[in-house]
Amino acid sequence: MIEKVDISHERAVLIGVITKSQDEVKSKEYLDELEFLTYTAGGEVLKRFTQKMDMPNPKTFIGKGKMEEVRQFIEDNDIGTAIFDDELSSAQERNISKILQCKVLDRTNLILDIFAQRAQTSYARTQVELAQCEYLLPRLKGMWTHLERQKGGIGMRGPGETEIETDRRIVRDKIALLKDKIKIIDKQMSVQRGNRGQMVRVALVGYTNVGKSTLMNTISKSDVFAENKLFATLDTTVRKVVIQNLPFLLTDTVGFIRKLPTQLVDSFKSTLDEVREADLLLHVVDISHPNFEDHINAVNKTLGEIGSAGKDTIMVFNKIDAYIPEPYDETDLEVERTEAHYSLQEWKKTWMNRVGDNALFISALNKQNMNEFKKRVYDEVREIHVKRFPYNNFLYPDFDEEE
Repeated sequence: MIEKVDISHERAVLIGVITKSQDEVKSKEYLDELEFLTYTAGGEVLKRFTQKMDMPNPKTFIGKGKMEEVRQFIEDNDIGTAIFDDELSSAQERNISKILQCKVLDRTNLILDIFAQRAQTSYARTQVELAQCEYLLPRLKGMWTHLERQKGGIGMRGPGETEIETDRRIVRDKIALLKDKIKIIDKQMSVQRGNRGQMVRVALVGYTNVGKSTLMNTISKSDVFAENKLFATLDTTVRKVVIQNLPFLLTDTVGFIRKLPTQLVDSFKSTLDEVREADLLLHVVDISHPNFEDHINAVNKTLGEIGSAGKDTIMVFNKIDAYIPEPYDETDLEVERTEAHYSLQEWKKTWMNRVGDNALFISALNKQNMNEFKKRVYDEVREIHVKRFPYNNFLYPDFDEEE
């Protein structure tokens, strides 16, 4: 029995695969995240479909029988959108659309749509538009794109030029224009970063929806937009923060995600430059999320891709107020004790052993352990500042915990 949903939400189904490299547990995690992405984009998921296979079908991603099952459900329940958990090739997208007779999206397309909704500034909108054009270009074949004929008219079409060739030329021209526009803005942002002088720069990094913006608001007393949705923050926010009498610059950056589209990494280069040029990274982690260690690995992978893996980093485990371990009965010998049963103290010991004193456990929302957090950041920033300005050493005494 299908539950009634708000008609203002787009009705959707999710499709994923279980393979040798992506087992059933991992597939469920990805589909959970895909459902949250769908919700963030304004959709309502009515059903999930998964299929075990050695590798995705090169023509239709899933097998013929499973595809018919999906088609029948879509037809019976008036579903408007089918969302696949992995990036589809242009051929797969065309073939699936013909069979399902509904809108077909993949994970990349969905993330790009969310970014398009969330982009507020001209720069963010330009970055997203570039990523969308680069995603669209190889998928134009067989599509009636309804692209605006920006360079149409008499004398502008080549001899015998087909519509698909015209569309490709329009998109390529658009990409070139957007890249030129981004280069200009990049230069302006580079000048802005240079104008900030030699102040110590601290950047908040982490998986999407881990509480970076909430932490930013807490310690900078600013009003950065924060919401319990993925990619609530796209535009980089820089605030001057003073802990006791020590000033530094704090940057809130776009959140990372597993299977982050390559187009977004490329087009958000300048946003990520804030991470590259930071003196200290605060890697914020949602410890209440059951897969937070996977999130850490995804962020570390992205940091490596942008050349920031070796930076000084403090692990900030946020949302300790929401962390609830699974109950464990020591008398039940059939149930194996796993990390899901760890208490917060056990997680603290685990991560303190791994990274020494570079791990903090806080709740930015409820302001738990914030004094400990401020002291650790103060000490780290002070050390960087004194190295940069040795003659100012006397200006910044040890952190006063009672202040």
